Amino acid sequence: MNALDATSTRPYLIRALYDWCTDNGLTPYVAVAVDETVQVPREYVKNNEIVLNICFDATSSLKLGNDFIEFKARFAGSAREIMVPIARVIAIYARENGQGMAFPLGTPVTGVSQADAVLAAPLVLTPELPAEPPTGTAGDTKVVQLVPANNTAPGREDDPEPPDPPKPQQGKRPSLKRVK
Repeated sequence: MNALDATSTRPYLIRALYDWCTDNGLTPYVAVAVDETVQVPREYVKNNEIVLNICFDATSSLKLGNDFIEFKARFAGSAREIMVPIARVIAIYARENGQGMAFPLGTPVTGVSQADAVLAAPLVLTPELPAEPPTGTAGDTKVVQLVPANNTAPGREDDPEPPDPPKPQQGKRPSLKRVK
């Protein structure tokens, strides 16, 4: 079998990361680029993307197939059928820590395997920011790292000093308030 004739690794990686999340008690989320082939509630789509919770408790009849991710889920109390083509999945990650994998959107350029395309444009996901697919042509090698906006490198001269912690008030003892 020729490497170009091999099936996509994307569905296998999605299933592996789903299993890793569930085995470690984490909540698997998939980020999906929405177009006319994706069957999701359109009222929850933002910037042509939607993030779906695919954990066991949030879905029923979940099927992580080679061509589609299919399941039933409730949105605002109403049951919906969800069908996402594997090629439209742009990331799978754990909600709690952001660890996972992002995928390039679309098909790789002729002569470039999908694995090479993923290695050429790795993304690091954080829970604070949505996944953004890399842009450009196959000749552009771009490394994109998503980090929180308030993340600064230590030791930089242009970074402001961190704020001092609040000072305790003189003469007052701290107290707890009981809430029933």
